[in-house]
Amino acid sequence: MMKRNLMFLAFAALGLASCNGGFKKGEGGLLYNIHVAKGGPTIKEGDFISVNLVAKTDGDSVLYSTYEAGHASQTLLPKPQSKGDIYAGIKFLAEGDSATIKTNIDSMFKKGQPKPPFKGKYIVYEVKVEKVIPKGTMKDTAFNSLITSYMKGQTDAMRKGEPIKIKKYIDDNKLTGTTTPSGLFYVITKPGVGDKPAVGDTAEVFYTAKYLSGKIFETNVKEIAQKNKTFNPMQKYKAIRIPVGVKGVIPGWDEGLQLLNKGAKATFVIPSRLAYGEQGYQIIGPFTPLVFDVELVSIIHPDPNAPKPAPPVSLQLPRPTVKK
Repeated sequence: MMKRNLMFLAFAALGLASCNGGFKKGEGGLLYNIHVAKGGPTIKEGDFISVNLVAKTDGDSVLYSTYEAGHASQTLLPKPQSKGDIYAGIKFLAEGDSATIKTNIDSMFKKGQPKPPFKGKYIVYEVKVEKVIPKGTMKDTAFNSLITSYMKGQTDAMRKGEPIKIKKYIDDNKLTGTTTPSGLFYVITKPGVGDKPAVGDTAEVFYTAKYLSGKIFETNVKEIAQKNKTFNPMQKYKAIRIPVGVKGVIPGWDEGLQLLNKGAKATFVIPSRLAYGEQGYQIIGPFTPLVFDVELVSIIHPDPNAPKPAPPVSLQLPRPTVKK
């Protein structure tokens, strides 16, 4: 989690409001409005911070939310990368504070650099500082020990809370399905016909990926992408081909696809141990269960008459010379 910093969010959010009333000015056109001030010492470069935030567009559409992702963003606060960026704004805050921080796009992105693909003047963050561990004059060993202890507590809480979240999602959505011995929960929403894919087959699949909050973060279904306002004209919205049972995808998919007949539609609720585990991946946080709506379009069986690939060449490394 330490590797996830806040900077990538600077490419995924846009201005919340055109009115600057109540905002104070910082360098580089930065604007900030502190809604809750706990009065603690402000954050300094090198301090450890855990921050929850929501990023929105001009139309108030949520583009990213740590609440929906299921984990706060945690990092050591670095030096600002440009005048008035999110790091500069966070330095006005303390533990427990909440604020709106608006960063000026023109100041953040120098001339010639590609700008975010949004219209507007600002990138806006609704920020809540959950935890600060000041570095101060503390030695690295002691500082890292405090961070490790804090993060272990957070990890333990997420691990214990995951089964409760999954059960609540299933109950709230009134899903009637089956839980496999591995922990995969699945519901067949449209039965298919014929064979099921076996190890070595290739499955052609349409899918929509969601958090338990219902927030869609990825899909290859054009209509859903358009409705969800995540349509990318550069993306080819067609069924993807997935080799089955060879660990080319997360374990929940490897198992789940083999439960479906051709043409079937299903919902998979996949616990993190069958997805991205305790480390997470990119925007997917640690111990994050995921929901996938899938459609198995077709099954491609391997051609038994296809020429077999040549066996890999085994290189014989020279033995080291031993001096007598």
